[in-house]
Amino acid sequence: MTLLYTKRLFSLDVLDTRFTKSSWAQSTTSGPTKSAQVDPAKPLPGLDSHNETSGRSTQSKGRDDIQPSRLASPEFVLYYFVIGVALILMLKSVYNVSKPTHPSYPNYEHLLSPGWIPGRKVDNSDQQYSGFRDNIPYMFLLLVFHPLLRRLFEYISPVDYNIASPLQKNSPTPSHPSADARLDRRVRFDVGFACLYLWALHGTSAFKILAILYINFSLVKNLPKSYLTLATWVFNVGILFANELCKGYPYAEIAGLLSPWSPTSATSPSEKTSQNWGTYIDSHSGLLPRWEILFNITVLRLISFNLDYRWSLDRVGGSALEKKQLNPSDLSERDRVDLPAKTEDYSFRNCFAYVLYSPLYLTGPILTFNEYISQLRYAPRSITRDRTTLYGIRFLISLLTMEIMLHFQYAVAISKSHPVWEIYTPFQLSMLGYFNLHIIWLKLLLPWRFFRLWALIDGVDPPENMVRCMSDNYSALAFWRGWHRSFNRWIVRYIYIPLGGSGASPGSWGKVQAVFNMLVVFTFVALWHDIQLNLLIWGWLITLFVLPEVLAGYMFPKGRWQNHKDAYRMICGIGAVGNILMMMAANLVGFAVGLDGLKDLIRGIVGSYSGLIFLAAACGALFVASQVMFELREHELRHGIKLKC
Repeated sequence: MTLLYTKRLFSLDVLDTRFTKSSWAQSTTSGPTKSAQVDPAKPLPGLDSHNETSGRSTQSKGRDDIQPSRLASPEFVLYYFVIGVALILMLKSVYNVSKPTHPSYPNYEHLLSPGWIPGRKVDNSDQQYSGFRDNIPYMFLLLVFHPLLRRLFEYISPVDYNIASPLQKNSPTPSHPSADARLDRRVRFDVGFACLYLWALHGTSAFKILAILYINFSLVKNLPKSYLTLATWVFNVGILFANELCKGYPYAEIAGLLSPWSPTSATSPSEKTSQNWGTYIDSHSGLLPRWEILFNITVLRLISFNLDYRWSLDRVGGSALEKKQLNPSDLSERDRVDLPAKTEDYSFRNCFAYVLYSPLYLTGPILTFNEYISQLRYAPRSITRDRTTLYGIRFLISLLTMEIMLHFQYAVAISKSHPVWEIYTPFQLSMLGYFNLHIIWLKLLLPWRFFRLWALIDGVDPPENMVRCMSDNYSALAFWRGWHRSFNRWIVRYIYIPLGGSGASPGSWGKVQAVFNMLVVFTFVALWHDIQLNLLIWGWLITLFVLPEVLAGYMFPKGRWQNHKDAYRMICGIGAVGNILMMMAANLVGFAVGLDGLKDLIRGIVGSYSGLIFLAAACGALFVASQVMFELREHELRHGIKLKC
């Protein structure tokens, strides 16, 4: 019983039903469904979230190239032994350098905080994660308060579900009257709560956010259609730079510009800004005065609203739902994203509710405007109490994992203390870098899953951002499809495909175009994260490190190795080792130790014979791990799962 429950808990269906048949199978049927007798604003009844087809994609059934399982073979028994020994040594190495008895401990002890595990301090030195960790109790209160407040609002503002439906006359229609009423009610609540939430977070700076939102909306509604796309990108990318350069437009500086003559006693710009009326307004800037730091995610929603509206103008000649004979209450995720909302849905009120939707405002995950409107109009049938509860348990398990790591492995504090790398062995150096990356992965996963959990409880199902564990990746291309997945999908929809995708031209020129498009994408991603040289180098390194994988695909096409599959698997394993090392290097530059820190790490690892011996052993261990990852992908295919990441 416990084993079955654990299997359900860690099933793909709990993580995100977009990967399972239950989330899209119904919408692939031709013609309107026979659900007209059911209120389309509510989930369809009879949906068994644990049916036998969950997690199975018919796309992979009947494939001839799926290999028999090797998981119980002698080869993989050896691999399990190697991985088990390696894991013990890896954990022990970082734990040893985190002991108070280690010579480097006094250098970073001041970065540690009192912990809740007896005898251990906690490494809460990462400012980004500490802001989340320190506010977890208050966020859990918000997680309870917000849904209860919505239930109260819905109780006093009921929707009449007895309105006669055109669907009952077997006539496909863009929407149902009760669905429109549901959309209106949810948007009214979202707008009201967003105002309160925005004021609590940013205080008087909320007016700056509203001004940007209004200017963006005015652009899209007043400019000719041919200028909308260019104006959208120029304005929103410009906002990213302006927010950074102007440091969030303090009211004190604005007041100094508007009243340069006051106060008369001030002799310097700093004195003027410290004494004018803007300083008083700045002192009421809410819980997060630096609103511009987290505004980057809002920019993505502004662009989504504008471009979804722009592309909706090209849909002429009737409703796309009518043309495709689709039931609007039973759309696939792709249809929810691609099919435009109704013309009247692209209003300022709906834009306000979408851009500032409270559960997803700070960190995402990112929903497109079209999908947001679709989910508000028709309740997603992927959301069930059982599935949401299991998802919440998985979040708590991830949170506990992070807490244990921060109490027993001080990798972040060590890297921030400007350490003398020479006192560490090559193995310890590599493990400090490796677990630094793991903590980065977890510190991003936890906020994303918390706010997605909040959205699920609220009745909105955004995409899951982290599909695989960081260590379960051997392909650079697949890694970026699964890391911050909702952002990746946003990039594909609004940048990569409009640029030409993987190359509209045939042959080599098409691949050159694809690489150029990837360079543009990762340059934007780097600048979107922050305007820093380290991140720009990171974006270019990612593009550079993807090239070997692309070239290897040409040199060793899978089709030519059908009669030598084991040899092909070994060649892919060698390539996977290179991919993993390059991905680790790029992410250490961008998010951990920087370029100079990476140089010191590499110098410490390969600067001696013992370091070279360790590097060879590490490559062997990575080769073993890649073989297990290959087999896990095959195991997924045998069960009809193809994640493409």
